[in-house]
Amino acid sequence: MPRRFPAAFAITLALGLVAPSQAADAPADPQRQTSWGLYVDSREAYDMKTGPGGDAVLLVDVRDPVEIMFTGFTDVVDVNIPFMTADRSRWNDKKNVFQMQRNEDFAPAIARALAARKLGKDTAIVLMCRSGGERGAPSAKALEGQGYERVYVVVDGFEGSTVKDGERKHWRLVNGWKNAGLPWSYTLNKAKMAPQDSGAPQ
Repeated sequence: MPRRFPAAFAITLALGLVAPSQAADAPADPQRQTSWGLYVDSREAYDMKTGPGGDAVLLVDVRDPVEIMFTGFTDVVDVNIPFMTADRSRWNDKKNVFQMQRNEDFAPAIARALAARKLGKDTAIVLMCRSGGERGAPSAKALEGQGYERVYVVVDGFEGSTVKDGERKHWRLVNGWKNAGLPWSYTLNKAKMAPQDSGAPQ
């Protein structure tokens, strides 16, 4: 059963009045931790964005736009700003996938998205990747040292963690936005998607 939070909790999250211990626990892996120490799960991210004060929250999907096209999208996000994208001209022999490359326009695109909404560096920035692991904390770390006061990582991401055993082993059914009963579909919002030649739309 998904957790529900009162409106007052959503307001205090948006205003930065809730200590990290009152939201999601910090990841055990130090590589998934950030200097802000601010973590939420997908339900908490949804409540922050859709509750009172949500206009003062920037919810960013940091996944590759092509990945989003095949795995799903939520129009609750403000903007898609990929932290990494697949480079089809390079191959990762170790993982047998296309090589992922960092989007050098990531931090500038975040700044542009805030400016377009007349939001400042005291805004709550919430970053969501696939599972909260390989891109969640690294994308937050790309914003360190730039004056941002509150950067949150969605610890379970959009698709969630994988099942460890049984017939559905490796399926992403454990947690995450899609498994929490939150709104999503395979229909994209073009205005929110990162174009091919740029880090992100405004």
